Amino acid sequence: MPDQSIPEARDRARIQAGPQARAQAGAPAPEGAASDQAAPSAGRLTRRKLLGTAGATGLVLGAAGGAVGYTARPAEATPLTSLGSGQAMFHGKHQSGITQGLQACGHLVAFDLAAGAGRKEAVALLRRWSRTAERLMAGEPALQDDTDVARDAGPSSLTVTFGFGHSFFGRTGLEKQRPVSLDPLPDFSSDHLDKKRSDGDLWVQIGADDALVAFHALRALQKDAGSAARLRWQMNGFNRSPGATSHPMTARNLMGQMDGTRNPKPAEPDFDQRIFVPESGTPSWMANGSYAVVRRIRMLLDDWEKLAVKAQENVIGRRKSDGSALSGGTETTAMDLEKTDAKGNLVVPINAHARITRPDQNGGAAMLRRPFSYHDGFDADGIPDAGLLFVCWQADPVRGFVPVQRKLDRGDALSQYIRHEASGLFAVPGGAARGEYVGQRLLEG
Repeated sequence: MPDQSIPEARDRARIQAGPQARAQAGAPAPEGAASDQAAPSAGRLTRRKLLGTAGATGLVLGAAGGAVGYTARPAEATPLTSLGSGQAMFHGKHQSGITQGLQACGHLVAFDLAAGAGRKEAVALLRRWSRTAERLMAGEPALQDDTDVARDAGPSSLTVTFGFGHSFFGRTGLEKQRPVSLDPLPDFSSDHLDKKRSDGDLWVQIGADDALVAFHALRALQKDAGSAARLRWQMNGFNRSPGATSHPMTARNLMGQMDGTRNPKPAEPDFDQRIFVPESGTPSWMANGSYAVVRRIRMLLDDWEKLAVKAQENVIGRRKSDGSALSGGTETTAMDLEKTDAKGNLVVPINAHARITRPDQNGGAAMLRRPFSYHDGFDADGIPDAGLLFVCWQADPVRGFVPVQRKLDRGDALSQYIRHEASGLFAVPGGAARGEYVGQRLLEG
């Protein structure tokens, strides 16, 4: 659980005025904004029309090219009244759901192609999924048999992200197009993996700031799968809602720790190099894509909560109250790994989680963490099944996730309070251009 998580949903500097407000101010609309939205069905009362303010106060995300779509932090918290008006773009250089801020609700889903289904069925499925995702992200109903679950709601910053697992390529006869970076992750000593809740041919990430909007998308995509694919596993997650705090803050996890201080920032000059496959990368269909490592990490909260706050802080290496390093300063002050106390002991313990996961302690290895918390009830002894749906993004997991996790395996103080119970690695292609579906360059290239 490296100390590199993305700020929570309301902490978005990507909040921009909608087209009406920009027009009044005399400013041009950003590239890929209103003109890129799917046209509502003629004469139909849409969710965006019902909301009324979707255009005026919405979030314009995923614009084609540049850093416009991924500013790291907002100037102010999102007003609760505008929660439904946030909108992410389906078309763009990258898929949505990677650089956007944390959303309040999420679903992670894996599918396997049905017996006998192959490349032809996969093409038809990705076409359906892309069409549905584009409509739902724009606040429109699904084309076929919409359930009306999200009626009356705006887009609510809905994002839908698609990826391919290692097994997908054999099922579709595309083994030669399978990236080397998609080779299975090595075994780690902290793994207690449930194979039934790991891997999969296809992976879908759904996020939104409204639970009904997120569920509506989940149900629509599951119905779209039809006879082509069957559900392998599905996990539900959540984060703090936009506007829940008086000022923007880094997210907290279920251990109560601030989780995300050292996440790579899009404004950094090497951000794209570390997170996205370059245009010249191989295979060519992965240009502008990324690799997602997905881990279900159970937190042993009963044991953790028995620790005094000081002991918890020593495990992490940061203050629980404000996220600052134990070596001093504020949350963003660089950690002094050599600082000692009056007795000569390191202020940041040698096995502190934040020390071990620092990029400068791992050959520069970095990943963009964008997790959801989860709670799946209690076992027979009343012990909570709760923790983190860990999702991290990188240009190459061999250089990103793997070296950091190997080092954590060798001596992370946090390891005795967490358990890795499910795992997956997925190749997430770049965004679809207008007129394309996600994965078209692989399936029809």
